[in-house]
Amino acid sequence: MLLGVVNLPHVIWFRVKTHSIYPISGKRKPWSCRTEYVDGYACCENQPMDSSKQMQAPWLGTAMARIEADYQRSADTHLIALPLPAFAARGIDFYLKDESTHPTGSLKHRLARSLFLYALCNGLIHEGSTIVEASSGSTAVSEAYFARLLGLPFVAVMPRSTSPEKIAQIELYGGRCELVDSALHVYEAARQIASENGGHYMDQFTYAERATDWRGNNNIAESMFSQMLHERFAIPRWIVVGAGTGGTSATIGRYMRFQKHHGAQCQLAVADPVGSVFSAYHRTGNTSLTGPGSSIEGIGRPRVEASFIRSVIDRMVDVDNTDSLTAMQTLSNLLGRKVGPSTGTNFYAMLVLAQEMVKCGEQGSILSLLCDSGERYLPTYYNTGWVQDKMGCCVTSQQKIDGLMLP
Repeated sequence: MLLGVVNLPHVIWFRVKTHSIYPISGKRKPWSCRTEYVDGYACCENQPMDSSKQMQAPWLGTAMARIEADYQRSADTHLIALPLPAFAARGIDFYLKDESTHPTGSLKHRLARSLFLYALCNGLIHEGSTIVEASSGSTAVSEAYFARLLGLPFVAVMPRSTSPEKIAQIELYGGRCELVDSALHVYEAARQIASENGGHYMDQFTYAERATDWRGNNNIAESMFSQMLHERFAIPRWIVVGAGTGGTSATIGRYMRFQKHHGAQCQLAVADPVGSVFSAYHRTGNTSLTGPGSSIEGIGRPRVEASFIRSVIDRMVDVDNTDSLTAMQTLSNLLGRKVGPSTGTNFYAMLVLAQEMVKCGEQGSILSLLCDSGERYLPTYYNTGWVQDKMGCCVTSQQKIDGLMLP
């Protein structure tokens, strides 16, 4: 029996079946919904609502339309073929998907859009809701953009070490920043602020892996494989990503299996900076692990996050901080423009895997992400004095990178 219809600019949903939705507390919500996916973002349509929720329906429709219109204005991000002739001669090609070209300048723009659609369609955000997020910066920048798009107040809870450029960008979008002393403190502080303001804590670290449809619908994995179709090695031997929430690795790993790409000739590696617990968790499965946290903004966590799905990851590559920053500088020189530190972490892992392929006589492509631009980090990761003080001398790392660049 046809129960309802929702119209979006180019989508019509017919709801024919429902299932119950429960909040984190385990208490039952007074509505049920069926999850659907539009342009790669999880959505659900509510059962008939009471009068207070019916009053929200016009605002919800407007909010969804604004996000959809913003999506339609955005082109897909470019796939860059990285010229490394010495490796190419050995049959190994490097590619970077440039996520820095999103409106908010990073890969996290995709995640923020997904999280807003997920919260809207699950009835968690209403007109006037204060949006609160725990972040290392980039997700908060993107969420501040979407909060402004919907006319909602936004509060970002971040470590005090977050780059001033990210803080300024959040404030440019009308957000407010609350800084805490440690990455371990962001979670509880965000929950408290949301509770005090009657707002919604987005909780990217829990919901990143479920807010995006890993089966396709224009997610990042589908885009990557589509853009590789006409390359010499269309199915990558390795896809390399970092992990902040774990949402990107979860989406890509699941998509690889769903499309039957995964196997000995197509695997997923996660580059993990020193101080993060993800690599140890991948080895041991111990969810109680904690650590100091990463010094590379945007990736690595001081605790195991719910969205980090270890079972879809084939390999972890541990990366020292100075190796990340030296690889960042090396890649920036190759591209003629500055990239962020997490992209340096990815590039270091790409080189490690490429060297292993050379030793094994393998050929194939290695694909990773250019996560964001280096302009956000000029006073920090691109400041020699700051790096020397916070990370140490990079001379040994430069020698290591120089060696990895020679197959």
